[in-house]
Amino acid sequence: MNTPFLWHNGRIKPWSEANTHVSTHALHYGSSVFEGERVYATPDGPAYFRLADHTRRLFESAKVYEIEIGYSEAEINAASLELIRANSMKSAYVRPIVFRGAGGLGVLPKDGAPVEVALMAMEWGAYLGEAAERGADVCVSSWHRPAPNTIPSWAKAGGNYLNSQLIGLEARRNGYDEGIALGHNGLLSEGAGENLFLVKRGKLLTPPSSAGILAGITRDTVITLAAELGIPVEERDLPREALYTADEVFMTGSAAEITPVRSVDRKPVGSGKPGPVTRGLQESFFGLFNGSTRDRWGWLSFVHAVVPDRESQEAGIHARTPHQQPASLEASA
Repeated sequence: MNTPFLWHNGRIKPWSEANTHVSTHALHYGSSVFEGERVYATPDGPAYFRLADHTRRLFESAKVYEIEIGYSEAEINAASLELIRANSMKSAYVRPIVFRGAGGLGVLPKDGAPVEVALMAMEWGAYLGEAAERGADVCVSSWHRPAPNTIPSWAKAGGNYLNSQLIGLEARRNGYDEGIALGHNGLLSEGAGENLFLVKRGKLLTPPSSAGILAGITRDTVITLAAELGIPVEERDLPREALYTADEVFMTGSAAEITPVRSVDRKPVGSGKPGPVTRGLQESFFGLFNGSTRDRWGWLSFVHAVVPDRESQEAGIHARTPHQQPASLEASA
C-alpha cells in the first residue's frame, strides 16, 4: 500500500484517513462488490484499460445484491481518473469497492444502513510473480465452484472469494502457483482468480460463462484478439483431462493479465514452456499499451486526455453522505 491518496465516499483523502468501523456489515457477511482494474503506461501517458466496462460490471454486481451505489457510472469513471492524477501515477492496479457499512449485525442490513464507496490505486506487478513469464505450475483443486443456483458467479462479490481463498491456499500449501476449480458438475470452471483457456490443434477452448465462472473482461479481450489473429475460439464444456492433453494452457484476469501454464498436477503442458499461441496473444494484448496493437475498440481511457472542468470535478469528487443519491437518481427513483 504505497500511494498517498485514495477516493472514499466522494472525495480524495489521505490513505490513512479512509477508515471503517468493526461493525461494518461487509466485514461480517461479505456484502461487498468490487473490481480490479489496470492503468498502463503508454506512449501517450497513463491509460485505464476498459474502465467503462469495469464500472458497468461493478454496477451490475451491486444490482444483483440490491446495493445502491449512490453515484453514477460517469461519476465513478471521473473519480477513477482523478485518483491517478492525484497520485501522479504512470501505471497502477486500481480497486473500486462498494460495501455495506456499519448499521446493525443482522444478516439483512437495516434500512438506512450506509453504503460506502472507495477507489484505491497501488503499484502491483504480475499477480503470479515469475510465473507470468516462465509459466505457472497449477493443480486441480479439491474445492469446487458453487452451483449456479447458490451464489451468482457473474457478480464480482467479496463473499465469492472465500471459495477462491480455499483453492489458492490448497495450491500454495502443495507447492503450486495456483489452483484450478472444477464446477459443480465436475467439469472445468476457472482458476482461483483467473479465467481459463486451452489450446488444442490451433483452436482456443474455454469453459462457457455457465460453468460457474466470472465473465472476465480480460477473457472477453482475449476472445476478441483471437478473432483478430484468425484463431478459432470455442466456448464449451471441458473435462479435467483436457488440461493434460492440451497443447497450451493459459489463464487470464485483470491482475493475472495473460499468464501461461507450464504444468498441471506436475504433468507438463505441451513442451513445458509457454507456447506460440499464448505468446502471440500476449504480444497482441500488451501491444495495446506500447502502441503496436491499434486500439480499434476504444478500450483505453487516457488519464490526462481531458481534464474535467470545475463543475465536473465537483460532481465527481466532492463528498456526499454515504448512500445519499445524486439528484438525478433521486428524481428517477
